[in-house]
Amino acid sequence: MAKELVTDELWDTIEPLLPPEPPKPQGGRPRIEDRAALTGIVFVLKSGIPWEMLPQEMGCGSGMTCWRRLKEWQEAGVWERLHLVLLNRLGEADQIDWERASLDSASIPAKRGAQKPERIRRIKERRAPSATLFRTERAFHWR
Repeated sequence: MAKELVTDELWDTIEPLLPPEPPKPQGGRPRIEDRAALTGIVFVLKSGIPWEMLPQEMGCGSGMTCWRRLKEWQEAGVWERLHLVLLNRLGEADQIDWERASLDSASIPAKRGAQKPERIRRIKERRAPSATLFRTERAFHWR
């Protein structure tokens, strides 16, 4: 039997993070189950196939349906919350290897307010002439 793409453990982690189904005041076609859509998303992302080539036999809906659900969940912040949940689990299990961690100093504000560098003063003699002025003078001399 093929390996299950969305295990019960993974689904139990993700399901509470998903937004509720949006209302359909006009009615319409029944929505594909979230777990089926997630299975289609995982399949496409793991296999690298184009969305439109998602096999219908998988029961995940069309590739476009899965892509729309992925976009909807991204806009709802599901993946960011999932990332934090999984990081918290790893931290509680002491499974984060801090030896390999890195930090971008540009994202950390300077302590106690760093001094701003002094403004660079222009050197008057090295200023380039205005290109507009040069063209105007040249046009005047041609006449």
